[in-house]
Amino acid sequence: MFPAGENLRYCYKLSDNPSIPLSNLWTDAGSGSFTDDQIYVVQTLTKIVQRCLLMTTDPGDLVLDPTCGSGTTAHVAEQWGRRWITIDTSRVALALARARIMGAKYPWYLLKDSPEGQRKEAEVTRSAPATHATYNDIRHGFVYSRVPHITLKSIANNTEIDTIWEQMQPAVEAALAALNGALAGHPVPYEVQTGGRKGQVIDFTASGEVELPSGEIAPANGFMEWEIPREAPDGWPEAAQEALAAFWKARIARQREIDASIAAKADHEYLYDKPYEDKKRVRVAGPFTVESLSPHRTQAVNEHGEIIDETDAAAGRRKAGEQEAENYLTAILENLSKAGVQQAGREDRIDFTSISAWPGEWLAAEGRYMEGETERRAGILIGPEYGTLQRADLVAAAREAADAGFDLVIACAFNFDAHTAEFQKLGRITVLQARMNADLHMAGDLKAGGGNLFVVFGEPDIEIVEDGDRLRVRLLGVDIFRPATGEVSSSDPEDIACWFIDTDYDEQSFFVRHAYFPGAEIPYKQLKTTLKAEIDEEAWESLKRTESRAFARPKSGRIAVKVINHLGDEVMKVVGV
Repeated sequence: MFPAGENLRYCYKLSDNPSIPLSNLWTDAGSGSFTDDQIYVVQTLTKIVQRCLLMTTDPGDLVLDPTCGSGTTAHVAEQWGRRWITIDTSRVALALARARIMGAKYPWYLLKDSPEGQRKEAEVTRSAPATHATYNDIRHGFVYSRVPHITLKSIANNTEIDTIWEQMQPAVEAALAALNGALAGHPVPYEVQTGGRKGQVIDFTASGEVELPSGEIAPANGFMEWEIPREAPDGWPEAAQEALAAFWKARIARQREIDASIAAKADHEYLYDKPYEDKKRVRVAGPFTVESLSPHRTQAVNEHGEIIDETDAAAGRRKAGEQEAENYLTAILENLSKAGVQQAGREDRIDFTSISAWPGEWLAAEGRYMEGETERRAGILIGPEYGTLQRADLVAAAREAADAGFDLVIACAFNFDAHTAEFQKLGRITVLQARMNADLHMAGDLKAGGGNLFVVFGEPDIEIVEDGDRLRVRLLGVDIFRPATGEVSSSDPEDIACWFIDTDYDEQSFFVRHAYFPGAEIPYKQLKTTLKAEIDEEAWESLKRTESRAFARPKSGRIAVKVINHLGDEVMKVVGV
């Protein structure tokens, strides 16, 4: 307050400008016992990453963190609607980050480009809702809270104040008249505390009018609006007390509407860290992948880091012994001999009676297993410890296996090129792709034979169904190699945990456009417990299907189907349509 003599010049309230700009001293971003739970040896405080991200990016932007650690950057980016890529050399760090993101719950912020966002924006600005089409495009941002900068100019130019006054003043005047009427003839005089009659006594038994010092005429036996006390003095009748409460209720409601209009029409600043939330919804992380190397960009290299042409690899001009150190191959083969190769069913596991080194250019070992009462020979290809196995590698290994009289090729690798899924057989030689567990990166220290270290997940068996000018995908199952018979058959589609469709595959990245969960048993119960919210069982049940919804024909001429089993293994099939 700024007094001038006995009069008040103006009153500046904190609510007139309830925010202050952030300086370069972040006193609220310190570490201590009341900050984030530490899950990693070096972990940046969430608030620090959040503030940096909000200052430098907009929703929909891409954030790159080349030092993943506990995944704080990815976690914050996911919460605030930013795309992200995070990188680390430690699989421990990546595993922690993946678990942290997959187990997190995020607020549901109102998108500006949504019907709910349009309604909220209209409510905040006290304007008519927008009528243009919405597409839920996050790049338009969220609906943010804001703080006003109230000035005399913004008040003077606000014509809505007059409208509010005309609408709500009659209720105030009616309550004032009721109060004066209830006090008429009351023998207790009242000394006015404010206004032009301050210090004078109103005698409610009197009649007539009095002239105020300002020249205004006031009733001798009644209040002007600004003279009314906040609390009823002792001795007032009950009717007067009720009228007094009604007056203040009407006057406060009028002032509240005027204040809200002033705040909405004034200049304001957006609070980008305070978007409006839908408290009835909860959001979890969107789809993301964890890859060792980008499969469509990887080049074949020798031990000197020299690039080898893939046509040379396909022709068999790269020796297996030259790819990896001898101790790595020995450790992998030792684990393979004891653990065997797992498939979806235990009865289809491949147990080796023996594994021995093979002096091939591509095949590193010969494995023997039983097909019923007959012993069969499998050529074993070991992929690189850090890298991706290419389709050309499988072709070269299959040719070598055919020349050497093998019955089967088992390709063991940590990562497979996306297009290796299209290569399942060369002549009579079946090629099985056994994905190696990441624990085998520690093969030298790992107890041999533990867990599902080598898992084969066959090619999806799908059918494309014409639906007018649109298409559907029908999942028939997954091709499984039966070691007891040597045949490849299709599994029951309900044994599949989930399957995804990219309805317009660009051969660069798989984008989940359809997702279905045929093998999940009453998943909404687990979701309800995890999210602590009600799950629409009917909506979830609509996703438990083996035939997709109809979709438009792809502009690229390709679709991709990715299938994931209950062990978390996945395989992708690309189909031209």
